[in-house]
Amino acid sequence: MDRLIQGYREFRARRWPEEHAHYAELAKGQSPQYLVISCCDSRVDPATIFGVRPGELFVLRNVAAIVPPYEEGGGYHGTSAAISFAVLALEVRYIVVLAHAECGGVKAALDRSLAEPLPFMSEWIGLLAPAVERCGHAHGERQFAVEREAVRLSLERLMTFPFVAERVKAGVLSLEGARFGIADGKLEVLDQARGQFRAVD
Repeated sequence: MDRLIQGYREFRARRWPEEHAHYAELAKGQSPQYLVISCCDSRVDPATIFGVRPGELFVLRNVAAIVPPYEEGGGYHGTSAAISFAVLALEVRYIVVLAHAECGGVKAALDRSLAEPLPFMSEWIGLLAPAVERCGHAHGERQFAVEREAVRLSLERLMTFPFVAERVKAGVLSLEGARFGIADGKLEVLDQARGQFRAVD
């Protein structure tokens, strides 16, 4: 905890004097335009990657940035609840599914034995099975292929949420996909018309 307290003190000493007016505005309410669905991985921070200020992103993080299929009924639907809040309450204009290189969740989807010792993990990672199956004969690095395919899968599943599909069809919500390279710092964005990822210059 000492490291975090020290970081807070640095924030108060250096950034707070410049940012306090901005935080005062944010205290009145939030109105982010973007929902970013990202992995929990400590190396992948959407705010850092996209260079945004507090209040610009509504960030939903889970293992492997997975969007589950739309479901109703019992159970705990944390990811779905966050999507619902972002779309219906905050009325975000964009949903960005952000994958990353060297994703441990994708590694576990490719080698299910990695998830077995961890409670809850096998079932969650099992949601990536369609992406793994689609990349069964992928050329080159299969891990990278599944990371990209998982983004496509999550975008498809977002459209199974009726309130998402309704807003996309109305032209008030856009769904986007991206992948960040940890080692090289490069961002790839999904060109949905071509179905391919392209590097951002």
